Amino acid sequence: MIKVRIIDEEHRRDINILNEPFPLYGRMIPSYINEQWRYDIVCFEKGDISEMCFPDENYDYYAMLDDHVFIGAYDDEKCIGLAILRDVWMKYMYLYDLKVSRDYRRQGVAHALIEEAKKVCKEKGYRGLYTQGQDNNLSACKFYIKSGFYIGGLDTNVYKGTSQEGKSDIIFYMDC
Repeated sequence: MIKVRIIDEEHRRDINILNEPFPLYGRMIPSYINEQWRYDIVCFEKGDISEMCFPDENYDYYAMLDDHVFIGAYDDEKCIGLAILRDVWMKYMYLYDLKVSRDYRRQGVAHALIEEAKKVCKEKGYRGLYTQGQDNNLSACKFYIKSGFYIGGLDTNVYKGTSQEGKSDIIFYMDC
């Protein structure tokens, strides 16, 4: 049975679970019309579907502890999912990282991590959560929408001049 809990000092190494590939099979295209966000989904042609994997982080538990909360999802003692929350100046706490090991995806693990993150936000006096997702990481974008997040912004400049040029970040918010 999967259990979700705050990662303490004893389990600090768990914050560095490996990133694993995810499919790139489409794009979410937001639009802002009449002061409302909407989105369309474009699916890629079969030959254009690919995979991507973010580089592994080397998070430092002690350096981040003052303004971050680490939430782990565990199968027995094995960390199979991670959410990192970051304190920020605004009324929404930042969901800095969210990942689930490939073998455990689509089993409710990410949802359980978000539910625990909402509890942390309430305890800390935040109004909710916010995060960002690359527009071509359609699985993540659809997950956020399905989980109760809504679009609150779009950053079309973030990847200019990088190897990720042509992508945008969609900013998602969730009220708790």
